[in-house]
Amino acid sequence: MKTDDLVELLSTNVEPVDRHAVVRTLSVAIAGATLAALGIAFAGLGFRPDLTATRALIYLAIKLAFAIEVVGLAMIYLVRLARPGSERKMSPFVVAAPFLAIVILAAISLWSAPPAHWERMIVGDEWLECLLSIPIIAIVPFAVSIWAVRQAAPMNLVSAGAFAGLVAGGVSAMAYALHCTDDSLPFIALWYGGTIVLCTLAGAALGPRLLRW
Repeated sequence: MKTDDLVELLSTNVEPVDRHAVVRTLSVAIAGATLAALGIAFAGLGFRPDLTATRALIYLAIKLAFAIEVVGLAMIYLVRLARPGSERKMSPFVVAAPFLAIVILAAISLWSAPPAHWERMIVGDEWLECLLSIPIIAIVPFAVSIWAVRQAAPMNLVSAGAFAGLVAGGVSAMAYALHCTDDSLPFIALWYGGTIVLCTLAGAALGPRLLRW
């Protein structure tokens, strides 16, 4: 068979690529992972008893806003990383914006409080539980995110794994926020932000192994 005949044969009956397939797969996967994380947090830890109190709702809203913004921005980049070539069009430093914002708010909160209160504001009562719970709850969302990304064809496996870990950490932080009663902004910045970063680093380390194709 001549080359021209082979090209013509391969080009017949070619169906157009569904450009939104990756977005749909990841969106459904993350929605399911969020429900799973909420179930794990509720079954393993329970939700805080004062969720009807105004103060608790305000700080819960801050925690959720931080985590949702992290997940939303990370999802944008994860979709791009799942498509070969799209990673060249991205500047991942935008994802640092939620972390920078919460750190600035935490610094303002510390500056306006007496130094004697700083340790309490930073460490709180549940720092160890937070440090352990968010990465543990993130295991299921991370596995689901990796599965969804594997349905595409990522080329940069370290970055794809890192953003899968970032999404998983953010989803886990959303679920854990419904249980956690430590509400100071420095606590949120250090322990929520720090554990999400840990999930991101773990994803970067595991990405090349789990996403290899």
